[in-house]
Amino acid sequence: MPTTKELKAIASQIRRDIVRMVHGAASGHPGGSLSAADYLVALHFEIMNHTSKPFDMDGVGQDIFILSNGHISPAYYSVLARSGYFPISELSTFRQLHTRLQGHPATMEKLPGIRIASGSLGQGLSVAVGVSRAKKINNDDKLVYCLMGDGELDEGQPWEAMAYCGGKKVDNIIAAVDYNHKQIDGDTDDVMPLLDLKAKITAFGWDVLECNGNDMDEVVSTLKIAKEHTGKEKPVMILLHTQMGMGVDFMMGTHKWHGAAPSDEQTEKALSQLEETLGDY
Repeated sequence: MPTTKELKAIASQIRRDIVRMVHGAASGHPGGSLSAADYLVALHFEIMNHTSKPFDMDGVGQDIFILSNGHISPAYYSVLARSGYFPISELSTFRQLHTRLQGHPATMEKLPGIRIASGSLGQGLSVAVGVSRAKKINNDDKLVYCLMGDGELDEGQPWEAMAYCGGKKVDNIIAAVDYNHKQIDGDTDDVMPLLDLKAKITAFGWDVLECNGNDMDEVVSTLKIAKEHTGKEKPVMILLHTQMGMGVDFMMGTHKWHGAAPSDEQTEKALSQLEETLGDY
């Protein structure tokens, strides 16, 4: 298993990949990708029981991850490539014509690691619930993970899925919210206040954990605790308190980098703040 130092090094490279991919395509979503990088690295390089090759859609005998907020595809693609699912060099094709690395993950390109199309927000948890139920039916004891953005909680479908999980005692699922308080049009408190999110999700029958989602030690330890909570007739939710644009000072704490590409000068400045640890693609 990698050390915390090694995980942080991987996360730094993932953030470099994100900046370079969005800059190269002149489009994409760097803010949420940067805020969720630590969670995705901890999950794929430390916590999940998964294998990149051979990849199959069913994932029998493996933990399954479902990305709901599909616009943070730069982070997810980088993690998948750095995990061995497809060549790292393919990251350079992000959002290019005929690429498998679409702006939002899609299944028709048959990119290894992608099990659902997640361009439409609010749907991922429902899919994750279906996968978790299938694993129960098939006597597969592995877990299902799902990441959502806080902005997509404005929609009703995630809450319907939460109600189902709590009511039906779905206890092989660990969901998470990237709680960076920013969405496309501004601060979540201004667009649609989420109020006491922990209390609301707890009321839906979930065990709710919280952590600093940009502290690798906390993320790893919280995910390990979450695993200990599974199998006890309750679903588990982790609220990841993060910063939009984490790692790049001029992107942090503002919704303006939700879906904007940096200029050449901004890219150079961003990369100067992120250590190259695994080699750029």
